[in-house]
Amino acid sequence: MTSTSKASRARWTSRRATESTTALSVTDLTVAYGGRTVFSDVEVEVPTATLTAVVGPNGAGKSTLVKAALGLVPVVRGHVRLLGQPLSRVRRRVAYVPQQDSVTSDFPITAVQVVEMGRYPHRGWWRRLTHSDDVIVAEAMEQVGALELADRPLDELSGGQRQRVFLARALAQRADLVVLDEPFTAVDARTESALLDVLTDLCARGVSVIAVHHDLRTVLRRFDHAVLLAGGVVAAGATSEVLTAEHLERAYGMAPLVLDS
Repeated sequence: MTSTSKASRARWTSRRATESTTALSVTDLTVAYGGRTVFSDVEVEVPTATLTAVVGPNGAGKSTLVKAALGLVPVVRGHVRLLGQPLSRVRRRVAYVPQQDSVTSDFPITAVQVVEMGRYPHRGWWRRLTHSDDVIVAEAMEQVGALELADRPLDELSGGQRQRVFLARALAQRADLVVLDEPFTAVDARTESALLDVLTDLCARGVSVIAVHHDLRTVLRRFDHAVLLAGGVVAAGATSEVLTAEHLERAYGMAPLVLDS
């Protein structure tokens, strides 16, 4: 692993983010599986360079929405554009961090090898990584506080440590859009805050971040934009305008206490 400096890290800025004003655009999207319609005729737009939360009660379709956008679950009908383009045209510019329980951790691989996978969309699976790639990998691991984990086997890491590693993989890809599905599960409050600082910094440099999240208090404090789901889109826009008592009551059947804190 190669150490790096904050000055070096700061040189990475998303120069292509301004090509489109929307990070995610969904039109007339309907998704159903297992004989059940998860949501139908969903329409939503997420602006670029924002930290956006997808929130809602259990079963609202939060993870399904991001998976459908990324082509990971079948779509009955509708259209999705990422960064203003179909997924097939921007796949290398989109990084995905799945839920922890969907990742097999018993594969014999080290933390640094996981992060190196973030460079494969640029280099291919069979080409050796260059010194430049090594520097980018080191930068990504340093950003999330995972450099000391580099040579540790993935299956020996705690849940929070694995989340740091998977986020580092997304950072190493240097994507223009980062999508995370429940990224703070099994992560303590201090680590969550540190990782949110990293994501906020990404947005300041033009990267778009969309995260499925369940903690409304954190969303109110830290996220710019929110999409509230409950069998469809209840509201979308600036977080303070979405997480109102009226909207939360429609989504949850009652206004959560988050508004009283």
